[in-house]
Amino acid sequence: MVANLIDDEPEEAYAYSRIALRLASRVAAVREAAGFAAYATQRYTEALAEFRAARRMTGSVELWPVMADCERGLGRPERAMAMAGEPEVLKLDKAGQVEMRMVAAGARRDMGQIDAAIVTLQGPELASNSVQPWTARLRYAYADALLTAGREAEAREWFAKAIEADKDGLTDASDRLAQLDGVDFVDALDEEGEEREESGEPAAEAETVVKDDVDVADEDSSGVKPVEGDKD
Repeated sequence: MVANLIDDEPEEAYAYSRIALRLASRVAAVREAAGFAAYATQRYTEALAEFRAARRMTGSVELWPVMADCERGLGRPERAMAMAGEPEVLKLDKAGQVEMRMVAAGARRDMGQIDAAIVTLQGPELASNSVQPWTARLRYAYADALLTAGREAEAREWFAKAIEADKDGLTDASDRLAQLDGVDFVDALDEEGEEREESGEPAAEAETVVKDDVDVADEDSSGVKPVEGDKD
């Protein structure tokens, strides 16, 4: 139930995870699921405790990146950066190392070190033309960091590259690129519905309109959803 609900109903997922903990707190998978449910609802202290418990039970380092991101969520980016330099990172698989790189970049941004964040994201994984499960999120994080640094032309290029790799719609790269082009997608029901309510007419069915010349919204990369992470 936690797995089924966590994306769309995170609070419900969290409630189920608390029940699971009462029934089987000595099962590592239960502790891990409870950690992700707490993480999804921004209960970072609880999430970190559950992830640590799961790690003690299994001896695995695969939760290291999300544990570091919890430190970011708790306002401790320096601790997340320290974790990025620990020996555990070398034991991660490629996906885990890329995830750790994105968390470290997010920590750099938290500390106001945007140029360092950009450099942190650079590497062979970013330059590769091969599309992996993490490619879209990595390119998105890089584009967002470039945009924050005021490098709009480069940001546009990397948002476009993120779209090419994002077959499953993991990011909102297409929306961000549209915003850079000066367009936004607005639900007509929000505007026309209010007008019709004032005039006493029934609201029209929802439709999509395009509005020009809107400002570009600044968003945090890490996340892409934490582990979309982009607290990534």
